[in-house]
Amino acid sequence: GDIAFYVEGSKQSILKAERIVLNAMQRMSAIATKTHSYVEILKGTNTKILDTRKTTPGWRYLDKYAVRCGGGHNHRMNLSDGILIKDNHLAALGGGPVAIRKSILLSRQYFPGTWDIEIEVDNLEMFECALQSSPTIILLDNMSNEDMKAAVQRKNAVAPDVLLEASGGITIANVREVALTGVDRISIGAITHSAPALDLALDYNFS
Repeated sequence: GDIAFYVEGSKQSILKAERIVLNAMQRMSAIATKTHSYVEILKGTNTKILDTRKTTPGWRYLDKYAVRCGGGHNHRMNLSDGILIKDNHLAALGGGPVAIRKSILLSRQYFPGTWDIEIEVDNLEMFECALQSSPTIILLDNMSNEDMKAAVQRKNAVAPDVLLEASGGITIANVREVALTGVDRISIGAITHSAPALDLALDYNFS
């Protein structure tokens, strides 16, 4: 029942614009609100909430803008904004430690300069191998809190400049526990792909 705002104009103009404006506001408000709920839970930690590329086709800039409005941070806008080496890339290179070293080496060779190089790992053995290759960021995918704590301790001891990002299976219920492992970032696709639309309606006053 809350009144969010008032608009003025001709009847025809308002009624023509009503649905598209409400659609946009319902989605953007949903994303900002969901993001803010995660950000609030992490107060007192140094961990940032990031979005992903799991956005609605054609709406990415708006989705990511809404994330920022909610206090979150944007990950890559598209594939050209940074290098993220994921499990399928490693599999294409044969998998295992050799693929980790090769992928980071090739990234540096073909994309020199200030490009961020992020690599995804899902266990401590792969993490150790990635750490020795000094990427910019290591993505800890679906790892237990205990393993993430161990990864943070190891990283702080030998490569403090490397950032650690947690992802996979993270919800409102467990996000603070993940942050308390000491990771620098948590990326959550659900803040854009599963945010329930805010209930907004336009009530016309003909008086």
